Amino acid sequence: MRHKLSLILPLLAILLIAASFFGHADSEMSKAKASGKTEIATLAGGCFWCTESDLEKLPGVLDVVSGYSGGTLENPSYKQVASGKTNHIEVIQVTFDPEQVSYEQVLDQFFRHIDPTDDKGSFVDRGPQYRPAIFYHTPEQQQVAQSFMTEIEALGVFKKPLKTELRPFQTFWLAEDYHQDYYKRNSVRYKYYRYSSGRDSYLDEIFGSERNANPVTLRKMIDDNKVLTQGKIYTKPSDAELRNSLTELQYYVTQKDGTERAFDNEYWDNKAEGIYVDVVTGEPLFSSTDKYRSGTGWPSFTKPINDAFVVTQTDYKLVYPRTEVRSRFGDSHLGHVFKDGPKPTGLRYCMNSAAMRFIAKEDLTKEGYQEYLYLFEG
Repeated sequence: MRHKLSLILPLLAILLIAASFFGHADSEMSKAKASGKTEIATLAGGCFWCTESDLEKLPGVLDVVSGYSGGTLENPSYKQVASGKTNHIEVIQVTFDPEQVSYEQVLDQFFRHIDPTDDKGSFVDRGPQYRPAIFYHTPEQQQVAQSFMTEIEALGVFKKPLKTELRPFQTFWLAEDYHQDYYKRNSVRYKYYRYSSGRDSYLDEIFGSERNANPVTLRKMIDDNKVLTQGKIYTKPSDAELRNSLTELQYYVTQKDGTERAFDNEYWDNKAEGIYVDVVTGEPLFSSTDKYRSGTGWPSFTKPINDAFVVTQTDYKLVYPRTEVRSRFGDSHLGHVFKDGPKPTGLRYCMNSAAMRFIAKEDLTKEGYQEYLYLFEG
């Protein structure tokens, strides 16, 4: 009997702690609902098993349920929605306490756990029923969502244009019971599905493998980027606009990752003082103060003006990997960076003239780049 009690008592303690925890959670939800201080967000980010799991981790979120929105069929079944013929999308209904977490913070958590650039599906799940969307409940939610999405787009963290729909909320249909809390009820199957879906590998690539242990919100990334870029936002024109404004060579280099001819381009031997900006967006990229004659036949620099305006990624177009350089906001292909440059950096940013526009020192103020005049003082 004593041995059995020694096993039962710890189990009872665990159950009491769990009951206390869930009782507290239910109490918090009841208080918030009773005070009328809850809000609802309706969001679509692919498989609702995953989005439900991710949004429930956000402090201030009181409840998340899975369901369907966007179509006209009343009380649809999962099978009907999965056919892709109902116009419904898999969504989650998020109930949150606005005194603990804002609507933008809910969207921040949402965007950091989906692919908002794919309107044909979501990871392994294909079809319109898995496309990303935000169903706003109030004009205030619409304004917050639109503004936040504009800032995310300008940040360029997803490397592709956002394809997340912003739509007025109409009706939410609750999904079948077996879909609710699926990640808890069927943890093994859920973990296998999530791993195989490619969701986490994509998110690791975008936000880093430490994103769960050391999460950084999109809001912080946006604010930090504003500091680096002096608050300026550069936007990429549409493809039609680019085809109209760029020369054939400029379009080929910046949009098709092309390369111009060595010793037969505009700036390879340019010795004038000034800066070089992205021909697509105007982002400041390089300065003549860091330009040197590399002998390669392309304009070469030891460093960018501001690291905030350039991004690098591995390029496997040749037999061996190279480090490609692109503009942050325009996503223009600029060239490559190599580790055979002169001191002090030891780097050679080998750029295409066709990807840049030169602004002479005396024209910087007129062109709106007066903050870079300091480069030429003395």
